[in-house]
Amino acid sequence: MKIALTGLPFSGKSTLFHSLTAGKQADAAGAAEHLAMVKVADPRLNRLADMYKPKKKTNAAIEFLDVPGLDFSTDAGRADAQRHIATLRQTDALVVVLRAFEDPGVFAYRDRVDPEADWREINSDFLLTDLQTVTNRIDKLEAQLKKPSRTKEMARELELQKRCAEALENERPLSEIVHDPEEQKMLRSFALLTTKPVVVVRNLGEGQMDAPPPWPAQITQDAAATLDLAATLEAELAELDAEAEAEFCKELGIEEPAVNRLTRACFTACSQIVFFTYGEDECRAWPIAAGTHAVDAAGEIHSDLARGFIRAEVVHWSDFAELGDMKFAREAGKFRLEGKTYVVQDGDLITIRFNV
Repeated sequence: MKIALTGLPFSGKSTLFHSLTAGKQADAAGAAEHLAMVKVADPRLNRLADMYKPKKKTNAAIEFLDVPGLDFSTDAGRADAQRHIATLRQTDALVVVLRAFEDPGVFAYRDRVDPEADWREINSDFLLTDLQTVTNRIDKLEAQLKKPSRTKEMARELELQKRCAEALENERPLSEIVHDPEEQKMLRSFALLTTKPVVVVRNLGEGQMDAPPPWPAQITQDAAATLDLAATLEAELAELDAEAEAEFCKELGIEEPAVNRLTRACFTACSQIVFFTYGEDECRAWPIAAGTHAVDAAGEIHSDLARGFIRAEVVHWSDFAELGDMKFAREAGKFRLEGKTYVVQDGDLITIRFNV
């Protein structure tokens, strides 16, 4: 899963990226794009590892891409922003960082600190960018439908593209109107921005964290998830060792680092869940789309497991956690044998039975 961090200049986006990478990307700010793989902390996986003492523990991970700030205030800035928007198209989801902190030492884009206005500007550009793409496609389809080589598929797509154009003209993201899998497949190659899940992060000042202001209704309506954090503080905490970080978080009343909260928000926004495999060789968290069948989950582990799939032996994390031991869970009848069409649940512990 590849997720872009984006926002207007001086929003604190690259500072957040610095905190996500535990201080290993100190040069993230600037005109270049930066990519980092970030592990998803999961106490369930930690407990499995404590029990089995495996040779290897593998967390789920997210690729975060830090994209330079989108500057729509000048012609040169808009031209540069369009280049970075091309990058945003190639990601699975967007994290939009909005500035909500006051700091006279940090230049304020358009001389304002107004998260709601910033969101309107960013969202409007995404809508307009998609509308241009859709309009161009409508023109091409209408021309093709005048030719003898026209097809029914072209006519169906034209109807869909016109519905998309109408929604965009009315400032509605395409994620609101395109739910049918076939229609989603039809639009996939265009990588439209407003079809992507969006997590909106409000970058507060440290003093605002105890009593953050209410979220504007428009943002909560548009976003798949919202999150408040103080990026500068989080970046400082990320440079500490684990023990010192935990101590400072406790003193500051921070339940957990921003990286944990943001990765969870991204999983939720992207409708991703996690199942686990376990044993002495490896304990591993496997991210999959919600609604995935057992045979397809087996294929994520190895194609041979899907090809020779017989059954999935499943115990849910909640049952294992309650009983405290796999042996007790088995004796309590909490292990189930599931077939190919079983829909994997978040937290399932799975062993695949197969024969190739």
